[in-house]
Amino acid sequence: MTDKQRQNLINRVAVAFGWIAAILFFFPIFWMVLTSFKTENQAIAIPPLLFFEPTLENYTEIQERTNYSKFALNSIITAFGGTGLALLIAIPSAYSMAFNTGRWTKDILMWMLSTKMLPAVGVLMPIYLISQKLGMLDSKLALVIIYAMMNLPIVMLILFNYFREIPKEILEASRMDGTSTFNEIRQVVMPLAWGGIASTALLSIILCWNEAFWSIVLTTTEASTLTAFVASFQAPEGLFWAKVSAVSTLACAPIVIFGWLAQKQLVQGLTFGAVK
Repeated sequence: MTDKQRQNLINRVAVAFGWIAAILFFFPIFWMVLTSFKTENQAIAIPPLLFFEPTLENYTEIQERTNYSKFALNSIITAFGGTGLALLIAIPSAYSMAFNTGRWTKDILMWMLSTKMLPAVGVLMPIYLISQKLGMLDSKLALVIIYAMMNLPIVMLILFNYFREIPKEILEASRMDGTSTFNEIRQVVMPLAWGGIASTALLSIILCWNEAFWSIVLTTTEASTLTAFVASFQAPEGLFWAKVSAVSTLACAPIVIFGWLAQKQLVQGLTFGAVK
């Protein structure tokens, strides 16, 4: 077998494994959407039904029983608010660490990243008590702050690596022109790293949108997000699979559509600085 034939074989095997992985990841989403159009009896049928007469009764009942738009709006506010606050803190911090690297810079970054290994339940009591004392229980502001702090280590690390790809000569030239630090960040650094900032923001929005623990623990009615909305459909009698599938589809659809529309910017940002 020649080198070219061997390479073609490797490429075909890689493509085959890629398709298998894609199908395995996509199948649960496909089955969830499919189940959302079944009746409860059809949803628990053995063997599972692939062909059936679809119904919209689950979606109709959800719209009649709950205020979906309220939960969706809360998710939008907290996801974008948490991401905006995280970027507001991370951009100047990453700029400082990228262009004024010190002896402990990497250690500080690794320490920040290590905080992500702490289970959320480990800090449940202090955060709950602080929120209670400040009157921020069932508050969107509390979720925005928590989501921002939760994603800040990841946002910081990603932006730090993006900013390091910017040639320092460009910054030196702007400083010779008398540019202030604020204008340097706003007019030089951010435009050059815009792809990286956009992809980081998209990743943070997705992480905020999918966060369930803090939304369930700290909210009840006013600030509950779509993740809490899904959890609320668990009844003492058990799970109603068709209705849970319908509400899960409604919760996932906005962020999936958003990610699909922004996939070009996400890929560009994730490959920023990959080739020098």
